[in-house]
Amino acid sequence: MHALRHDILPPSGVEFATTLKLTPSTITGFSSQEKLPRVLTNVVVSRSNLLRIFEVWEQPPQISTYIENERERRAHVRKGTEAVEGEVEMDEGGEGWVNMGSVKATAKKDPSMVSRFHFVREHTLHGTVTGMESVRIMSTYDDQLDRLLVSFKDAKIALLEWSDAAHDLVTVSIHTYERAPQMVSLDSPLFRTELRADPLSRCAALSLPKDAFAILPFFQTQAELDVMEQEQNHTRDVPYSPSFVLDLVNDVDERIRNVIDFVFLPGYNNPTVAVLCQSEQTWAGRLKEYRDTARLYIFTLDLMSRNYPIITAVDGLPYDSVSLLPCATSLGGVIVLTSNSIIYVDQAARRVSLPVNGWATRVSDMPMPPADKDLGLYLEGSRLVFVDEKTFFVIRKDGMIHPIEIILDGRTVSKLVLLPVIAQTTIPAVAKLLNDDLLFVGSMVGPSVLMKTAREEVPLELPAQQTGVATTMNFSDSMDLDDDDDLYGDSQTTTQMAVGAASGASATTKTRSIIHLSLCDSLPAYGPIADMTFSLAKNGERFVPELVAATGAGHLGGFTLFQRDLPTRTKRKLHVLGGARGIWSLPVRQSQRVNGLSYEKSMGPFSAEIDTIIISTDANPTPGVSRIATRTAKTDVAIPTRIPGTTISAAPFFQRTTILHVMTNAIRVLEPDGNERQLIKDMDGSLPRAKIKSCSICDPFVLILREDESIGLFIGETERGKIRRKDMSPMGDKTSRYIAGCFFTDTIGLFDIEASETTPAAHADKNTSTLQAAVTAGNRSQWLVLVRPQGVMEIWSLPKLTLVFSTTAISTLENILVDSCSPAALSLPQDPPRKPQDLDIDQILVAPLGETSLVPHLFAFSRSGNMAIYEALPAPAPTEKKADPPLPNPRTAFLKVKFHKVVSKTFEIQRVEETEKTVLAEHKRISRTFVPFMTSPNMECTLAGVFFTGDRPCWIIATDKGGLRVVPSGHTVVYAFTACSLWESKGDFLLYSDEGPTLLEWAPEVQLDSCLPYRSIPRSRTYSNVIFEHSASLIVAASSLQARFASYDEDGNIIWEPDGNGVSFPHADCSTLELISPEHWVTMDGYEFASNEFVNTLTCVSLETTSTESGSKNFIAVGTTINRGEDLAVKGATYIFEVVEVVSDPNWTPKRWYKLKMRVRDDAKGPVTAVCGINGYLVSSMGQKIFVRALDLDERLVGVAFLDVGVYVTSLRSMKNLLLIGDAVKSVWLVAFQEDPYKLVTLAKDVRKRHATTVDFFFAGGELAIASEDEEGVLRLFAYDPSDLESRGGQHLLCHTEFHGHKECRSTIMIARRTKDEQLIPQAKLVSGFTDGSLSTLTPVDEAVFKRLQLLQGQLTRNVQHTAGLNPKAHRIVRNDAVSKPLSKNVLDGQLLSEFQVLGISRQNEITRQIGTERALVLHDWSSLIVPW
Repeated sequence: MHALRHDILPPSGVEFATTLKLTPSTITGFSSQEKLPRVLTNVVVSRSNLLRIFEVWEQPPQISTYIENERERRAHVRKGTEAVEGEVEMDEGGEGWVNMGSVKATAKKDPSMVSRFHFVREHTLHGTVTGMESVRIMSTYDDQLDRLLVSFKDAKIALLEWSDAAHDLVTVSIHTYERAPQMVSLDSPLFRTELRADPLSRCAALSLPKDAFAILPFFQTQAELDVMEQEQNHTRDVPYSPSFVLDLVNDVDERIRNVIDFVFLPGYNNPTVAVLCQSEQTWAGRLKEYRDTARLYIFTLDLMSRNYPIITAVDGLPYDSVSLLPCATSLGGVIVLTSNSIIYVDQAARRVSLPVNGWATRVSDMPMPPADKDLGLYLEGSRLVFVDEKTFFVIRKDGMIHPIEIILDGRTVSKLVLLPVIAQTTIPAVAKLLNDDLLFVGSMVGPSVLMKTAREEVPLELPAQQTGVATTMNFSDSMDLDDDDDLYGDSQTTTQMAVGAASGASATTKTRSIIHLSLCDSLPAYGPIADMTFSLAKNGERFVPELVAATGAGHLGGFTLFQRDLPTRTKRKLHVLGGARGIWSLPVRQSQRVNGLSYEKSMGPFSAEIDTIIISTDANPTPGVSRIATRTAKTDVAIPTRIPGTTISAAPFFQRTTILHVMTNAIRVLEPDGNERQLIKDMDGSLPRAKIKSCSICDPFVLILREDESIGLFIGETERGKIRRKDMSPMGDKTSRYIAGCFFTDTIGLFDIEASETTPAAHADKNTSTLQAAVTAGNRSQWLVLVRPQGVMEIWSLPKLTLVFSTTAISTLENILVDSCSPAALSLPQDPPRKPQDLDIDQILVAPLGETSLVPHLFAFSRSGNMAIYEALPAPAPTEKKADPPLPNPRTAFLKVKFHKVVSKTFEIQRVEETEKTVLAEHKRISRTFVPFMTSPNMECTLAGVFFTGDRPCWIIATDKGGLRVVPSGHTVVYAFTACSLWESKGDFLLYSDEGPTLLEWAPEVQLDSCLPYRSIPRSRTYSNVIFEHSASLIVAASSLQARFASYDEDGNIIWEPDGNGVSFPHADCSTLELISPEHWVTMDGYEFASNEFVNTLTCVSLETTSTESGSKNFIAVGTTINRGEDLAVKGATYIFEVVEVVSDPNWTPKRWYKLKMRVRDDAKGPVTAVCGINGYLVSSMGQKIFVRALDLDERLVGVAFLDVGVYVTSLRSMKNLLLIGDAVKSVWLVAFQEDPYKLVTLAKDVRKRHATTVDFFFAGGELAIASEDEEGVLRLFAYDPSDLESRGGQHLLCHTEFHGHKECRSTIMIARRTKDEQLIPQAKLVSGFTDGSLSTLTPVDEAVFKRLQLLQGQLTRNVQHTAGLNPKAHRIVRNDAVSKPLSKNVLDGQLLSEFQVLGISRQNEITRQIGTERALVLHDWSSLIVPW
């Protein structure tokens, strides 16, 4: 059986992070647009196999619309009394100053700047990242940019750098150590390689098993390179010298064993490493024999002579030492973090310790000061980070931030002072100081935060008066006064003259410096998926499946709700509008005259432009009808004007004082009330032209495209308030043909022209040269984008029509579009007329996308169904190539822009036959168009996006932290779309779909920065299990909490109690059961288990009962573990709950109220780790047994059958009378249940020792497989085939496929997959949730499709450049000594296949030609397989 494994959601959170100057914008200090904020640095973060690059921007704070409107209102002065920003300079003709009558508020410059993340790129890698560092190599001196060093789980290091030409990371080199003897003899899969780099980038080290480091030295000077060349006798063009493996035991010291952590120390002439190790391992039960077994060794690496002298060796550190933090050069030494204390060790082996609880002195003999009696901190899971030379933060696993100050006595450290908590932040995985005042804390289980540290001097009060220490602390490096002051931070004495004092004596004031932490920004994340279930949700009027996942940990725990489509809410149906051929909602104002010009009543640039008019059009009845609708007082819609004929487009014109209305054969200028001001019939003399098929309107220009591929260009004359034809002679012959075109207004100054030397510098399209252009332009520039039939895209500047950009790569949707410097192409009409080609560009649009900063994007859609979206980027002006012979019309201006493809997507195209041009075919025609929009889904956020109408419509949205996303809208088809604020909401949309014309809005609080839209439901606790109860449509979830644990003897006497300061009871897991309404997310009822009992498994089962007519009913089955301490064996229990409806209070929300009623509690001698239902019976595990029981009289469970199975049952799955058992040691069992007589029969089992965390049935088209996943992320497909000799008559399950996923699966759901060829039994599809927050699907694949895609997979492995130079094939191979060849053939790698869609069309054709198939067929196969659910 064949399948495709495809990730539908990438990993969530941050495990590793580094800060560096990676992109050129960090050197220039500006991002790609001049008007955008300053770029401080780059932050590169990774989680599992996802690598993301962000820029940190410094920008003024966002001002809300309300504040801006108030400022706007107060800024009005008497009009015409002074020159204002609304006045523009006219052209060289010298018309002087003209007041447009609009006063713009001048925003006051706010000195306080805010720091924000801005997404740059992301990559899904064919490897699991285990470390990242910033390094500087010799080429850094040329471009001032840092390089990125990334390490991977299979002992590889990749050196990456930023390429401006590709606008992406490119691989410099990859260094692999997977065949080093330390890796070959790897017997512990738990080992994880770690990467560290020298602060001066002289080398990097990767930890290997068996106490070894892989050392990669870098050249820093030309002298080092020269020496190496002499030694090697050949030239070197790489930035590193040969790497080598350093065996710590043999090469450094035989006592360096079991390395815990290692760091490079700053301030040494040679690279110097501090290694924390444990030569003799111990644990809490052996502390009487072995304690203080950790050691610290500091040694230097002499890379040339390969000598490694030890500088410092420190014995006797606590056994629970976990990590190291290097100190600044001025201080020297290293900080050692243990579970119960913090220890500073200097180069002379002096140790200064700070215990944080009473356990520190009990587990270690190291001399320590007594712990504060109120302190009871635990430092497991903490992260340390220096914020200045003598202050570092301890960020504990609950997010609490404690400053610790290092007190100096002369030049030696005398003590460490722990200060009170100053803030609570996210649960830390990594903490990095980005620059002097920005702190980044990354989290794997929740959002990662960027905080600003600000220092402030405050007067020091007397200690007696100071009961509470300041909430935020900072400490200046100053002299000590006395020990009392140390508690509050360093003190310093400042002497001031007492002003006005009669005695003239000086007053002495003590001050202390404190740190204020403020939140700047965060990277949203939801963390690991512990369990998940599908529930029902409403998207508009339709019920859709919603995936409810239990995510996060600790106080960041809760639920995350995923939907396939962007969730919307229907506000009203507007059937009276129609609009199957188009809807436009327009803000049109009554005009007023100033200085002979009409302009709209003054509105501020930031004020809300509320729409006033809706224009809709339909094709039926022939020749079509257009309506102009307005809103009445009762919020209803009135249609005062109806016009025969179909509208092609409409837009506000003449500064929103009129409507420009384009029909199939005429262009009209309408007054705001719908009366006609001007009509231009589209005629060639007295002959009618071809019908207008599309148009683009950008005040004051109008572009029309006709069905015979000719165009017309019109310009509005502001003085007359009318439009006229514009001369197109600069564009060549007026009979030229064009297949697509649009206008674009650049508001941020990205589109910049460089004129060639042959033209006078007065090429002044940027300085507007006509009155009407001046009115609309201000500081904006306008451009015309056209595509000719031979596939040439040209950009012309307006209003003078100068060609500034030309490229032929648009027709094949190449990854980078750059200016070819060609003159205007010829595109004369052909005889016979040219037939449309597959690669013709059908739609083109340039529009801004973004959240806080708008970046122009180019959207292209071809007739073959390929959509590509390009981001516009600044580029140096192309150097002119001297043509030989010289070109007749050389270009005179060049646009300093290039376009980089960010998204590629394929749509199915239903072709209408040319002969079928009937009225019915015209009515059924679905037009695919790009419609730009601006929306404010909430007060804080404004988004610019694009909606793509037609079949499989989608939203195209770019967010600051997630980049560009294409999100399906969920409608079958959308005929027309417009953003609509007629009802005074900036978040409304009006669209005509298969359900008719509807006004809708986005569901609130939807996050759009991931591949699937999601909502977070924070609950401030972790949930281990979650299910959906179908009969009442409720969520039942088991929360995972911590409770204090005490051991008792058989007589009930407590064995141990806390007997000292800072010593407390341990904590153990406990659980509660919650009944939650998914409508309002309120907890209706719950059940609290004992404080030493926690839930292992939770499921909804259908059991036989006499209390219903049908004879069966849904119950909630729970399996628990009862923990009794390490001296007594664990027990368990099985619970059966029923969800019952109760009478609710009329004031409650929701109106229907339910309770949990416990029907049965059945104690077990072992933990109940898995439960499921089979044919009305309950199946549960207890230790090494499986029991089948019936529910008797709804009050007790009666056993009917049992079976001895493996060691620890992890999962149970049933289908009909078949039962699958997954075991932690004994792999997978297939069992049948028989009712007469009651019996469990083992059909087959896997005889190899494998760990199965989840097992599922997987079937399609009459074939059955068993899918299993283990804790290392290996997916296995087993076959039950008694006819195969290897199965020993069916007793053994045959493992045909092993596929490495490299991440642990916690939960799987089997769903139905229905294909177009309707079968009686649908296919099974598996959705899996992982501990890194990712979701993936396992989809059955037909034989023919599988063969095509497998050949394509081989081509992509060999012929495509993979990020970091990783090998996709080796990434999926599972080490199995029992077989001669890897078993990864039957599962396709979706991550690798998804790279095919991103390639340009010419490259796709080249690859598919090599495997003997067609590109369109492969893309059709791919798009049918990757639907999430």
